[in-house]
Amino acid sequence: MATFTAKAWPIFEQVIADYHKTDCVDTPINNPYELRSIAYYLYLKCWIDTVQWHFEDLIRDPEIDPVAALALKRRIDKSNQDRTDLVELIDSYFLDTYKEVTPQPDATINTETPAWAVDRLSILSLKIYHMREQVERTDATPEHRAKCTEKLNTLLEQQKDLSKALDTLLDDIAAGRKYMKLYKQMKMYNDPATNPVLYGK
Repeated sequence: MATFTAKAWPIFEQVIADYHKTDCVDTPINNPYELRSIAYYLYLKCWIDTVQWHFEDLIRDPEIDPVAALALKRRIDKSNQDRTDLVELIDSYFLDTYKEVTPQPDATINTETPAWAVDRLSILSLKIYHMREQVERTDATPEHRAKCTEKLNTLLEQQKDLSKALDTLLDDIAAGRKYMKLYKQMKMYNDPATNPVLYGK
């Protein structure tokens, strides 16, 4: 039986390929998976990450118009909140999946929830894609390609390690050796009731 990450990784690669058909941050998402399925959420998660990756490229343009930069910053803020909300939704999926498991008396909690590891894996898929682009650039120097090849090899090793760690965590939760809790991120700067710049108006 395929592990969770063995199922998730091809979805992330599919998202990145789908996005780069247009390579435009305004391209509407066309999620091919069943609504509210874990595959649907994984596709949506990586799509948000992929668009935000390119937002971050755009906002670093030294010639960007300040008005356009502010508008883009607002889009990045919204994207960050969407990303956080979706991570919590994916963790809710895991909580529901393992709700019948009784933790062992000596069960321990992990430093991060499964969905935050999914978040890291999704972003890692983007790093690998774009680092591979650098390795394959025909207009770059051999030195640049060599440095990027070294970085790509490190990212690929990280993919193996992170995938193994996440699959092990899920196995441990399923067996009761670990348990999880869902803590809402509570980003205070997004809340008009807790950001003094907003509630002071």
